[in-house]
Amino acid sequence: MSKLCDGTLLTVDKGYLTMGKNIAKNAFCDHDFTLFQQKLTTQVQQLKTIINNKNFGQVPLRIGAELEMYLVDDNAEVSLSNKTLLDDLHDQQFQLELNQYNLELNLNCFEQTGRPFTALRNEIVEKTGKLEKLASQKNISIVAIGILPTLEQKHLHIDHMTDLPRYHCLAKYLYQKRGEAFKVNINGEEPLSVNFDDICAEGANTSFQVHYMTKAADFANSFNAAQLTLPLVTAIGANSAIFLGNKLWHETRVALFKQALDIRLRDAVPWQAPPRVNFGQGWVRNGPWELFAESVALFDPILPEITAPELTPDLAPLKPKHQAELNELNLHVGTIWPWHRPVYDHHDNGHVRIEFRTIPAGPTSLDMVANAAFAIGLAAGLSTQVNDFLAVMPFRFAEYNFYRAAQYGLDAKILWPLHNAGKPEEVPISQVIAALIPVAKKGLANIGIANDEITKFIKIIEQRLNNKITGAIWQQNTLTTLEQTMDKKSACRELVKMYINNSRTCKPVATWEQIWT
Repeated sequence: MSKLCDGTLLTVDKGYLTMGKNIAKNAFCDHDFTLFQQKLTTQVQQLKTIINNKNFGQVPLRIGAELEMYLVDDNAEVSLSNKTLLDDLHDQQFQLELNQYNLELNLNCFEQTGRPFTALRNEIVEKTGKLEKLASQKNISIVAIGILPTLEQKHLHIDHMTDLPRYHCLAKYLYQKRGEAFKVNINGEEPLSVNFDDICAEGANTSFQVHYMTKAADFANSFNAAQLTLPLVTAIGANSAIFLGNKLWHETRVALFKQALDIRLRDAVPWQAPPRVNFGQGWVRNGPWELFAESVALFDPILPEITAPELTPDLAPLKPKHQAELNELNLHVGTIWPWHRPVYDHHDNGHVRIEFRTIPAGPTSLDMVANAAFAIGLAAGLSTQVNDFLAVMPFRFAEYNFYRAAQYGLDAKILWPLHNAGKPEEVPISQVIAALIPVAKKGLANIGIANDEITKFIKIIEQRLNNKITGAIWQQNTLTTLEQTMDKKSACRELVKMYINNSRTCKPVATWEQIWT
């Protein structure tokens, strides 16, 4: 799902990942919250019964994605034009995003066997090409990047938020839960400390969210394998190095997203509640149900809209044969943002898929799809042996690795049983990535991906690793060089213009021109 969406699930009934309905109400009373909590309690038990049905998950396995984008003007500054472009585009696969300078593209779902990543990439090129053609007529450029370097604090204000009830509701109730400004403190080469009076700082983050279906029996092992290898994907795919002009983490989105939506107050309660943006609470033991149960147990509702009742029995035959929709549970899970999220889809026999939420937007369609292939390959390839890793890798080690990878990228050191299968040790993450590339290739082959497809996209990952260039490294080094001859603001503008020109070549970032020595 998209960040800060209305919480309804993405479905595949039209062939592509579509956003759910808009929220109708813009305010709720105590009674609404009480009724919603009752619905959650009932529906999480319904889901347990649904998942335990032998036919659950017996559907064709697919891969899908959503791409979030920035809109900028000729000066590389944000362009508040998402609604104007959407109105002129007449394409329901594009959706409005939290801030007026962002759009989201919901891509088709493709069956996993054969060349789904090429199909995904071709659709990105086709759809964004049409958008760019329309935008260019209005002197607007499309930028796929984790965080826009020219973004300023004035752009992260409720005045720039897209005028939809769901965004206003989330802004209102998240702020009410916190009761004071959201504090963002991020260390790095140029540390940043800034307060925001609303949630719009979250809109600085744009991503390429990938949906991966597994066989129902394989969900737990695949989810744990994805969690375990997430640091590797984060380091090699980093593309969010600059926020408000400051060089911060390689994947600054990880720190910013967590803090920009953190409604917890230190010492407000005697125990530390988990943040709504999180790495997770522990390894999955049996299957996806426990993740949904956990979301109901640990997090209070913040958007308690009750949907219309389901069809009465006498009308039921008129409805396609699907599982129960569980709208309130889906809505609730959509207001919690773990970096890997289970997504329940009620269509046909129903299924639960894994949403990979850490991959940033950009730098190019090739880079993004390569990141998706690497992430899915690792999850599939390591799933058959993941329990051996979990025996020696406590969950807190995996979480530690994730934040180190986000902060330092390919320069990170993580805990991993690289030289001794029974003992984690601190090793360079680049060595772990190199060691697991064959595992990713094997995983992709195991789910039916064509050999030439595997070679094409994993080669892009290998190229970045060998050249030690990611989108984040390119941004950091380019900005440092530009600042030698111009002020910070001018340097950020020039950086974005260079980034756009390079992106339009559709050449992977590891091959981009370098102006530093």
